[in-house]
Amino acid sequence: MRPFLPACSTLKTLSAGFAALLLVGCQATDAKKVQPETPDFGSNVMILDPGMSPEVIQTKLDNLFKQQESNQFGPERYAVLFKPGVYHNKVKLGFYTQLLGLGQFPDDVMLQGGIQVEAAWHEEDATQNFWRSVENLSVTPDNGTMQWAVSQAAPLRRIHVRGNMLLDDNGGWSSGGFIADSLIDQQINSGTQQQWLTRNSNMGSWTNANWNMVFVGVKNAPDDEHWPTPPYTVVEQTPVVREKPFLTLDNAGAYQVFVPALRNNTQGISWQETHPQGETVPLTQFYIAKAATDTAATINAALGKGKHLLLTPGIYHLDKPLQITLPNTIVLGLGIATLQPVAGNVAMTIADIDGVKLGGVLFDAGEKNSEVLLQFGDSKSNISHAQNPTTLHDVFFRVGGAAVGNATHSVIINSNHVIGDNLWVWRGDHGNGIGWATNKTKHGIVVNGDDVTMYGLFVEHFHNYQTVWNGENGAVYFYQSEAPYDVPNQPSWMNGNVNGFASYKVGDQVTNHKAIGMGVYCFFNENPEVKLNSAIEAPAGENIHFNRVTSVSLGGTGEITHVMNEIGETAKPGHEVSRMP
Repeated sequence: MRPFLPACSTLKTLSAGFAALLLVGCQATDAKKVQPETPDFGSNVMILDPGMSPEVIQTKLDNLFKQQESNQFGPERYAVLFKPGVYHNKVKLGFYTQLLGLGQFPDDVMLQGGIQVEAAWHEEDATQNFWRSVENLSVTPDNGTMQWAVSQAAPLRRIHVRGNMLLDDNGGWSSGGFIADSLIDQQINSGTQQQWLTRNSNMGSWTNANWNMVFVGVKNAPDDEHWPTPPYTVVEQTPVVREKPFLTLDNAGAYQVFVPALRNNTQGISWQETHPQGETVPLTQFYIAKAATDTAATINAALGKGKHLLLTPGIYHLDKPLQITLPNTIVLGLGIATLQPVAGNVAMTIADIDGVKLGGVLFDAGEKNSEVLLQFGDSKSNISHAQNPTTLHDVFFRVGGAAVGNATHSVIINSNHVIGDNLWVWRGDHGNGIGWATNKTKHGIVVNGDDVTMYGLFVEHFHNYQTVWNGENGAVYFYQSEAPYDVPNQPSWMNGNVNGFASYKVGDQVTNHKAIGMGVYCFFNENPEVKLNSAIEAPAGENIHFNRVTSVSLGGTGEITHVMNEIGETAKPGHEVSRMP
């Protein structure tokens, strides 16, 4: 692995003539530099330059927000790229929009005005503020506080907030969320947030809590010794993680992707060093795909030739799987790039190989049932990937909501040592194509591989077990899940003679497993008489560890009889929250 390369190291990405000119520039500082051409990212990528008029930039950003503010299930996808410099603009962020700074460090792009996500479109209820993200920039909020009122699938990564943060909108409900590798100078106020994961970040302080606030590898995390009042769970160091790869510019203006190195036993941000550890990959080594013109065949042809893959914003309708067969392949989506199978096929398969990096992609089930949307390996394997694991970053799944969708499983992990970092696996509970017998599923995620680690696993509303974990040595840091809302009656939802299916099922044969900071909720609004026997099912054993588990009957609408197996008080009307330390 190597640090960021200086401009002269990018010569191999240019033509011989350009390389010669740049070489002169490296040797003589007063030589005129040649600017590399901007890649063709398509019409849904907006590239902003600090030399542009602030008024022009603001108009572009305001028009984009006006279109996307309430566009929850629309097909539009956008990425806004900020070249290094200072911007005197305030950005309001709507659905399917990614803000990405192109500097080598977050402070290379400074937004003097702020970024805001609020929920005026939904009466200040932020529980449907999904599918948006901000990465690799710094923010100076105009009023001292950055408002980020979001729920799932709305990550903040590698940002510097020069002030405070507020995670709700005027007391309206919110159900997030995820922050990683970020520096918040002052206080984060979680407001009404039901749950939240903060990982490898530095912050001034944190205030407020609801049910499940988890901090992994965070400097200045709050004291958790009085759990559950407040319900803070602190893990001092992150055992093993790779930060998400990101698009950036080198000193000559050439586009590249920086892939952070794998890190072990860490606390705090990754970018405080002058030369962060990682690998720089020129964008010339990527196939830049466009939803309007590319097919599974064209993308697979490029992957087969050894190209990495950059998915520009859009919805890719696939009649066969995208096949990741070469070690160390990078697949990076911009603007919540979306993969949708159209022939009952798998959307993507990743072979049982080392070092794949997949980030920023939404898998959206098609109307014809897919057995699985994303699959790692063909079957259970004995191959170790401990030294170079495959990593997932901000990878989301949806079955129904935009339209009728069907998928038996959303993701199956057969490979070992996979690391997941912010996954939302969602069977739609509102929108289009929604119903007990309409958007049909079985499980959200099935883990057969050993030594799989998850930071921020959100799995909701599937018909059977939400999560099935069959592999050994699994580790989960933060879990959030809701049972299906739309169970019509108890006989329709029975596991043999047991009421309902646990959200989190560890296979009976498993002997080593740990999960920390878990919340499982029910809201049986179709029939409040429905009961779920247990939020979690797992075998007994000295190496099976569940810590700080919460079950909630939302609004007293339905019942979770036990927290884990036959242990724990009932969450029900009049006693809506139950816990197990």
